[in-house]
Amino acid sequence: QVQLAESGGGLVQAGGSLRLSCAASESIFNFNTMGWYRQAPGQREVVARINVGGRTEYADSAKGPFPISRDAGLNTVHLHMDGLTSEDPAVYYCHATILSRHFWGQGTQVTVSS
Repeated sequence: QVQLAESGGGLVQAGGSLRLSCAASESIFNFNTMGWYRQAPGQREVVARINVGGRTEYADSAKGPFPISRDAGLNTVHLHMDGLTSEDPAVYYCHATILSRHFWGQGTQVTVSS
């Protein structure tokens, strides 16, 4: 059974940085895509994705993307969040797909203080 375990969330001051990590229970190359979504009160939205070939896709944001990267040796993907603002607090979820199957982590909370 696929498991995705997020870490790295927490409380940070506005303008600060966090690096979120998602550790998969199997090789990240088994997944068609891996990525990050976030959910504040309201709809869950995509933040960044990376496909098995390494192509990245980011949410359309005037602020610029949070880069996504992967470490195949650790079966992990990261989300590098710099310049956090009051628009970024949410629960951030790791997401992965294998064909039509979707897998989610339990989520990690990101809070930004002013």
